[in-house]
Amino acid sequence: MFSELALHERLLKALAELNFTEPTPVQAAAIPAALEGRDLRVIARTGSGKTAAFVLPLLNRFISGAKPRVAIRSLILLPTRELARQTLAEVERFSQFTFLKSGIITGGEDFKEQGALLRKDPDVLIATPGRLIEHLNAGHLKLDQVEVLVLDEADRMLDMGFAEDMQRLVAECSARQQTLLFSATTGGNALREMVNNVLDNPLHLMVNQIAEMNESTRQQIITADDVPHKERLTHWLLTNEPFRKALVFTNTRVQADRLYGRLVAQDINAFVLHGDKDQKDRKRALELFSQGTSRVLVATDVAARGLDIDGLDLVINFDMPRSGDEYLHRIGRTGRAGEEGLAISLICHNDWNLMSSVERYLKQTFERRVIKELKGSYQGPKNVKASGKAAGTKKKKSAQKKNAAKVTKKPSKRRQPEGTFVVSSDGHAPLRKK
Repeated sequence: MFSELALHERLLKALAELNFTEPTPVQAAAIPAALEGRDLRVIARTGSGKTAAFVLPLLNRFISGAKPRVAIRSLILLPTRELARQTLAEVERFSQFTFLKSGIITGGEDFKEQGALLRKDPDVLIATPGRLIEHLNAGHLKLDQVEVLVLDEADRMLDMGFAEDMQRLVAECSARQQTLLFSATTGGNALREMVNNVLDNPLHLMVNQIAEMNESTRQQIITADDVPHKERLTHWLLTNEPFRKALVFTNTRVQADRLYGRLVAQDINAFVLHGDKDQKDRKRALELFSQGTSRVLVATDVAARGLDIDGLDLVINFDMPRSGDEYLHRIGRTGRAGEEGLAISLICHNDWNLMSSVERYLKQTFERRVIKELKGSYQGPKNVKASGKAAGTKKKKSAQKKNAAKVTKKPSKRRQPEGTFVVSSDGHAPLRKK
């Protein structure tokens, strides 16, 4: 029970108002340690309640030690605007019975208005790295009194190329007393290096092993011949598969726009979301999708992190993601909070090895599915290695090439043309002149 955690009564009142009674495993594990002031490295599956696990201790710290608002006291860094807005909404909900103020700084919004917000020194600042660096360069921002730094989805920020920005922002928070790093995946070497450099004697919490993640989501693959075949399969699934809301992922913005156009032309009410879209369009697409006005959203991986959409029970990977971590984030948009979900990946010949790598990473085998009406000629590679990847055919060298490789060229004994030099074997002085 939340009432058993050492949280301030105003936070407990907000939790009761929101009908939060029982903490999730990640909240039960992380909140007590965070309340003690320890640095944390937490890995837990998406949809497990990670946001509340760092927001509640952060707010509790500031309620207990109330100070006049003269500086930004905490910073939450996230990879995308959408996740930042969602986190702001959570902070505002949990702090509704307090005097704590929060603010958000992301790209796509008015720069001067954001500067005015920063001058008000919100207790909790939620931001994406790129735009925050711009304000730092413009002299609008001081982080030297930040007490708590939260890095949410740090691996994604590194993947997006924010390594230098993150390092600079961390350095600016020179007086911080606590750092919390949360993610749904273990990340790679860059993240491990950041953990070593940023966290001070952290408590490592892995609430879910990789094999346990997304247990409530059924995972299938359907083979396809090419991109047009994938488009027909996607249309069939969105027309015949029962779902409340569906999220279709592509690897590129160009493919997202193309697929969106195809679906709209076939009378499917859909929206598209990717990094090239105007901020107003991105916000509108998410709002209409959340409200159910549109049941289909075509997106790049900008929508793969942290978004919590009620009723999202179908995820289609039009393109196979490039890593197991990204796959987990994508399918983590469904099957949340104990609900069942369905994730379907469309696999061409050039997707097979990626799919096989993800299966090995998750230590499981996806369910194979065939749609009879659209069955293609490609049903997977003819020969498969022990790893599950397609077995390629190596070109054999011809006997002639092998023999040629063994032959050592001998110096030519031909008479040199008149008026030329015969060069010595060391390539330097001429021996004689004809």
